[in-house]
Amino acid sequence: MPASFPQYVTEAITGPLPDPPGVKLAKEGLKAKHPVVFVPGIVTGGLELWEGHQCAEGLFRKRLWGGTFGEIYKRPLCWAEHMSLDNETGLDPPGIRIRPVSGLVAADYFAPGYFVWAVLIANLARIGYEEKNMYMAAYDWRISFQNTEVRDQTLSTIKSNIELMVATSGGKKVVVIPHSMGVLYFLHFMKWVEAPAPMGGGGGSDWCAEHIKAVMNIGGPFLGVPKSVAGLLSAEARDIAVARGMAPGFLDMDVFGLQTLQHVMRMTRTWDSTMSMIPKGGDTIWGGLDWSPEEGYECSPKKPKNNNSEAGGQNGFGNLGNATQVHYGIMISFGKGVAELHSSKLERVDFRGAMKGNHLANTTCHDVWNEYHDMGVEGVKAVADFKVYTAGSVLDLLHFVAPKMMKRGGAHFSYGIADDLDDEKYEHYKYWSNPLETKLPNAPDMEILSMYGVGIPTERAYVYEFSPTPECFTPFRIDTSAEAGYEGTCLKGGVFSVDGDETVPTLSAGFMSAKGWRGKTRFNPSGIRTYIREYNHAPPANLLEGRGTQSGAHVDIMGNFALIEDILRVAAGATGQDLGGDRVYSDIFKWSERINLKL
Repeated sequence: MPASFPQYVTEAITGPLPDPPGVKLAKEGLKAKHPVVFVPGIVTGGLELWEGHQCAEGLFRKRLWGGTFGEIYKRPLCWAEHMSLDNETGLDPPGIRIRPVSGLVAADYFAPGYFVWAVLIANLARIGYEEKNMYMAAYDWRISFQNTEVRDQTLSTIKSNIELMVATSGGKKVVVIPHSMGVLYFLHFMKWVEAPAPMGGGGGSDWCAEHIKAVMNIGGPFLGVPKSVAGLLSAEARDIAVARGMAPGFLDMDVFGLQTLQHVMRMTRTWDSTMSMIPKGGDTIWGGLDWSPEEGYECSPKKPKNNNSEAGGQNGFGNLGNATQVHYGIMISFGKGVAELHSSKLERVDFRGAMKGNHLANTTCHDVWNEYHDMGVEGVKAVADFKVYTAGSVLDLLHFVAPKMMKRGGAHFSYGIADDLDDEKYEHYKYWSNPLETKLPNAPDMEILSMYGVGIPTERAYVYEFSPTPECFTPFRIDTSAEAGYEGTCLKGGVFSVDGDETVPTLSAGFMSAKGWRGKTRFNPSGIRTYIREYNHAPPANLLEGRGTQSGAHVDIMGNFALIEDILRVAAGATGQDLGGDRVYSDIFKWSERINLKL
């Protein structure tokens, strides 16, 4: 709601507005109890300039990310140069220091009028919270999780702030609320804080048990997101692919004297954090050439139902009917027909031995070099000739097309499933943000809630085409002309969709709480209780409702009244059981059952 509208004007148009959760719960007598820690996700936290090159004159401590983004328009090339990290180290390039903004202002609004944490903070304030018992764990979301400690001592700062909050609140444990990639960052933190120094924080094996009441994960990409693969492969997810289809020249033109897509790609490929969201668990989790957990999912709207049970339901966006089989296990296919073939009918040529060389690059685009220019025509053609890629072979594909980036990422992240979690190798930090290669802390009284939106088509697999003019361009692009030929299928504009929150598929957000961590498992040896809280998406009823109070979308859910109420109740002392246990609209339990994972 724009604050400029007096409430009586709004109510005259829309009818009486429901009380915001903070007002409603304050009337019920709820009071601030547990200190609250927010952990923002990728791109939502502000970054400011502390040292820069000549072109950034006058921008000391000004936001280069977040805020008005005015500098992109004034000095686009300078901005892209300063936002990029060193291609070898993944840290600051020489002569440039960009650091996270601190305090609640770091991520309350992403840009003027576009809230991220602001609505939740305002509702917490209604039941008595203030700056002393709320803390924004801001970090530089571009760099790898362990490097936030190496460069900025961020993990140590979070540890000491939590210890201080527990001490000054009379021993009350904190409620941690990570959002999006912040969920993976906090998983990493929970391993780091208990691991011995120098690699870890040396807090000892009962640190989490003594300091954390609950972790309320919002929109957590626990098992990665297919969108990240499209982002790393061709710097496009559906929104960019569609824009390119509508105005083919626009993104390949020099907007602001800037080869937009190429520069975006070169910049984002220096951000190691993006590699934390590559799908984890390979074909075991995401499916193979002829199967996937979500097999049979239909994209036709159905009436929502909520069954607080493990039976699973269908939310407002689909069900497991007799749809033509879409093999979601094929994450990338070159050609629409290929995606629908049985594996026995596929003719593939392995790309891994292909020669790279015969450079694609011509002299005009040396300023936007990316690793495709080293692949040569043969290498690029080999990728398309392999035809189909599952979550397992996508990793080989990324190593082939972006060896430098994946070499950096491989030092910080891992995507497998552990055979034996007691193997010493899993003490290394690169495994800490993968829930399939780590154990939860020994904290039987702690609770973990997975809270996420459902009912919005969410990217799951892509149909690609070999781009006709590889000179100076990205040689592959999503084939926006690929559409489903029949009702109920989820192929639109080259993208296969499933249920989710528009960014994270339900499978990634819900599987660990539904199955991987449910009860005592090898991933959850102390039997921490896990709950699933799904929020069925409803778009705003009218323009005055802004981004909606019932949204399930990945960022807009931060203004969802039901979600905010759940958070306030837990912060005031409630347990997951008090909230009513699981609340499920999707088929997450059914899909999880189909995944054959040793527990």
